[in-house]
Amino acid sequence: MSELPTYVLERTFNAPRELVWRTWTEPDLISRWYGPNVESIVHQLDVKQGGLWLHEMKWGDNSNFQRVEYTEVSKPSRLVWLHATSDADWNVIASPMMQDWPRVLLTTVTFEQDGDQTKMRLTWVPHDATDAEIACFEAAIGGMNQGWNAGMALLEELLAELQSEMQI
Repeated sequence: MSELPTYVLERTFNAPRELVWRTWTEPDLISRWYGPNVESIVHQLDVKQGGLWLHEMKWGDNSNFQRVEYTEVSKPSRLVWLHATSDADWNVIASPMMQDWPRVLLTTVTFEQDGDQTKMRLTWVPHDATDAEIACFEAAIGGMNQGWNAGMALLEELLAELQSEMQI
């Protein structure tokens, strides 16, 4: 079997690893950066192996629902989850925006302390995907940075704000 296409996002944040971890694992912080330019609603967040993160991104009368099931949680260094588009009842469905988008993506996020900074690495890989889903994902990789970069800019602002509050 050939290697699956993989989306990789790497960032270095001027913040300690524990703080970066919090922005990925606390609902009030996630909702401030995840899903830029939309209302970001965390319906459930249970960050543990087998736990669920149920997330809604809302704009106007439209919503995009996502269901995440954590498969590995190693605080504060690693999060692994199965990431899926869902309906409002949190059932995994085909993406209404891209019919051949993979139903499930294996997501791995690592956090590595490097002095006063944290190196974050996120990978997305189609999970149990059809050939059409793999092809759709591979074709979309080039455009994925747009959304992720907007979220990462918000995350950088949030980390700077949280650190300035800690110094008061």
